[in-house]
Amino acid sequence: MQRPGADWELQFVIAGCVEKRLPIEIVGSGSKRAIGRPVDGVVTITTASLRGISLYEPNELVMSARAGTPLSQIEAELAARGQMLPFEPIDLGPTTGGPQGAQTIGAVFATNMSGARRVLYGAARDHLLGVRGVNGRAELFQAGGRVMKNVTGYDVTRGLTGSWGTLAALTEVTFKVIPWPETSATIIYLGLPDNLAIELLSAAMMMPVEVSGAVHLPAPVAARLNHPGLKTLNKSITALRLENFAAAVSGRKQRVKETLKVYGKALELEHRETLEFWNELRRLSVMPHNRQTLLWRISTKATTAPKLVSAIKRYMPAEAYYDWGGSLIWLEVPAAADAGTAEIRRVTAIHGGHAMLIRAEPAVRAAVEVFQPLSPPLERLTRGLKAAFDPAGILNPGRMYANL
Repeated sequence: MQRPGADWELQFVIAGCVEKRLPIEIVGSGSKRAIGRPVDGVVTITTASLRGISLYEPNELVMSARAGTPLSQIEAELAARGQMLPFEPIDLGPTTGGPQGAQTIGAVFATNMSGARRVLYGAARDHLLGVRGVNGRAELFQAGGRVMKNVTGYDVTRGLTGSWGTLAALTEVTFKVIPWPETSATIIYLGLPDNLAIELLSAAMMMPVEVSGAVHLPAPVAARLNHPGLKTLNKSITALRLENFAAAVSGRKQRVKETLKVYGKALELEHRETLEFWNELRRLSVMPHNRQTLLWRISTKATTAPKLVSAIKRYMPAEAYYDWGGSLIWLEVPAAADAGTAEIRRVTAIHGGHAMLIRAEPAVRAAVEVFQPLSPPLERLTRGLKAAFDPAGILNPGRMYANL
């Protein structure tokens, strides 16, 4: 495994692979190595030695860090200044059999994996200001800057976000941060069926109270929580998070409970319990690693999510966890050689949505379409980008699609 410690070293290694047409597997800490199609790389390059915070201006809410910097280091430095990443990156390590808290900041942006706060602040790519990296031509490049501004033409920075290392190996990222809220609270409703729960979440999201988390856990999933007071209730849990100054949170809690009282009496989690509850969901602990089950990530319209899950259950047993007000579904299904791909893609095509296989054995991930199949126009665009950034096709070949 190659561990370059500087941009020029990474460029030198990739240049050698370009010359010999050697396929490269690019990883950070390896926490997401079990996601996507297996990469048959002759050379493995890790960015783990490209670490360190290169710029931090708390007053400007901007930070730059080397791609291999552990996310935990980034968040600790931000927390010391009362700041945080807006999009609450989710940790998929534990649910895919990897370590907890091992992901790097480069991998966070390369995969565009965002957590519950996305409903209020947007995705990871919305906060990325600039990148440095080496493409498949062995060219060192820089895109973007330290401020958000409109661009003419293609936004390279956003295009690299979510490309899973198939276009370039990132060496540095610059991104926006935000202040930590003074306090937070969670409002919980118990025993709602999926359709009423999503109706409640949608209603709450329409209120001017800045909901920063909106999830629904059906009873079997809620029973997997570590929270001693919630896991033993044997009821579904529908939760809303509010964050702001203490006075604002207090007033907004009352407004939410009054407006949504038709859905039943609400429970409350105060600041400390709120942090524990949402940190647990951020680790996806309710969908633990299990070789007997597979995990899908489905994005859809919140209003159609319960129907979509119900339709999938006609073909196979399934347990769902709804995030982003219902527009993101984490779906656990029994292990199968085809991962239930045909049925799940048929249902998402009918109801509208995109499905990505998150957890499966390597043989399964090699045999099925892991990412949502591309439409013809999107495939042409994707192939054009791949040809521009990596004409020899040596960077994470096949990671996202078998022929790319």
